[in-house]
Amino acid sequence: MKLTVERMTYGPDAIAHDETGKTVFISGGIAGDTVEAAVVSEGKSFSKAKVERVLTPSADRTEPPCPYVGVCGGCPWAALERPAQLAAKEANVRDALARIGRFSPEEAAALVQPIRYAADAWGYRNKIELAPRMQGGRLTLGLHAAEADTVVKVKRCPLFEKRFAKAVAAVQGALAFATHGADLGIERVGIRASRRTRQLEVAFWTPAGPFPRAEMSRVLRDAVKPTSVVRVMTSGDARARRVKKVEVLDGFGNWTEHIGEESMTLSAPSFFQVNTPAAEILIELVTDALAPKPHEVALDLYCGAGTFTLPLARRAGFVFGVESYGPAVRDLRRNLDRARLDNVEAVGGDAAREFPDEEPDVLVVDPPRAGLAPEVVELISNTATRDVAYVSCDPATLARDLARFRERGVFRPVSVTPVDLFPQTFHVETVTHLTRA
Repeated sequence: MKLTVERMTYGPDAIAHDETGKTVFISGGIAGDTVEAAVVSEGKSFSKAKVERVLTPSADRTEPPCPYVGVCGGCPWAALERPAQLAAKEANVRDALARIGRFSPEEAAALVQPIRYAADAWGYRNKIELAPRMQGGRLTLGLHAAEADTVVKVKRCPLFEKRFAKAVAAVQGALAFATHGADLGIERVGIRASRRTRQLEVAFWTPAGPFPRAEMSRVLRDAVKPTSVVRVMTSGDARARRVKKVEVLDGFGNWTEHIGEESMTLSAPSFFQVNTPAAEILIELVTDALAPKPHEVALDLYCGAGTFTLPLARRAGFVFGVESYGPAVRDLRRNLDRARLDNVEAVGGDAAREFPDEEPDVLVVDPPRAGLAPEVVELISNTATRDVAYVSCDPATLARDLARFRERGVFRPVSVTPVDLFPQTFHVETVTHLTRA
């Protein structure tokens, strides 16, 4: 059927309507395109379709610098000019606030601030993950395909740090040589790179068992000269793997990045934002919203290895940092020691169970995609906290949680600022400033 693509969704698809008015989620189209599309699935209230041919391209359509766009799932918005990407992300945040948070369109428009972003639209990622598959009796390492449970072998990824563009192919070749194509149970391979510290880490995620440690280290050293090679050994069900041990195969055994005023060292299992310059915008927005004073107490929930904890500790009198993931807690304590900050208590445990007894003056939360548990919203609402900064990676769960805060009547949102941490994708980070109602 012939369709005119109307707008981008918070997802890899765009939206159109067929001649009956039925909603069509369309893969491969961008807002403003007129396309010929084939129906993939038919539902009662909507259909799914895939672009077969672009009849009239959108004025916002561009030629991406990667031949695997649409094949690999890493950059579904790569054919959309960046200004249009930014505008669509702002619109998706407003839409989530109105549709899920039940803010009026006028309220949502007043809350959502102009999107912030760093300069690089490509080559910004400090981390890339490669997935292994046995194909034709040989081990293949590549990126996840967009539509099937296969991998796409690429020599380079334009999203990955430009200084280390050759690392992807080098690691693929080293792995094939060192394993001789055998299946060693490798679950994934992570590569972290920093243009600021010039450090490169390669991490193999595997179950416990035999592994060609010396051979892998030697081949990687020759191929890509990493500053660190580690093996992360895991156990448990595939849906909930647990880290048992991190084994240093070569080099430092960790990775260091400069961010803002800080230098942070991370072990391979620890989370860190993949876009360092854009993460600095998050830090700026959080510290500006909270404006902690030297006599005040700050609370950082879901604090990870200390992205917000460290800058808060330089401004507030004392900081509680709460994090449930063991490797991140260990990295946080090491980063605090290296920064010589002794006004922080690093607490390992669940945010709800380890909520401090001492009243915080200011509070930041940076939860996973699932957002805040209802009991955490309740705990925050029962504090005497003056200001809250809520860092979110999902507009839908953010909108839901803001509605929960509004129901309690203690905090009201002042602003919601989108930040483009993930150019070429639909994903968007936000920093919401809430103050006492």
